Amino acid sequence: MDWEFRLLDWIQELHTPFGDALMPFLSRLGDFGLIWIILAAVLLLVPKYRRLGFVVAAALIADLILCNIIIKPLVARTRPYDVNTLIELIVAKPFDYSFPSGHTAAAFAAVSAMFFVKNRLWIPAGVLAVLIAFSRMYLYVHYPTDILGGIIVGIVCGAVGAAVVREVEKRKRKKSPAEP
Repeated sequence: MDWEFRLLDWIQELHTPFGDALMPFLSRLGDFGLIWIILAAVLLLVPKYRRLGFVVAAALIADLILCNIIIKPLVARTRPYDVNTLIELIVAKPFDYSFPSGHTAAAFAAVSAMFFVKNRLWIPAGVLAVLIAFSRMYLYVHYPTDILGGIIVGIVCGAVGAAVVREVEKRKRKKSPAEP
């Protein structure tokens, strides 16, 4: 864990007034997965992107279950600011567990869902996901391995979301009467 604190402390040296304004904003975009939930809702409303919206929504539901309900309470990892109490946070302290990063997991669940269905929206969404993930270390609320864990959980959930929608479509086709 020593290398993680060295990395976090090095990131603290990158603080600037601009970064101290930008990083909390980026982090707030990921609060409760809200930006990704809004994205899924918008996609669901546009007929051309409805299938993608279902995949993203399924990935986010899988992420909620795996990350927040199963893994976080099971691992129960203390946040870095609770270990290194000399750090002065520029955001309110999160009170849930640290591993994996929920912000990162939700972001990468949405992004990988888009990637797995071969939709190019994953590229700009991926840039935002990386920025949100980095913001969590900049703000000293997650260890680097929390971020890595969030990325892995997110990718798995994106794959699960894509697979669930494919399976639902497959079953729906089987139940539909053959067209003449």
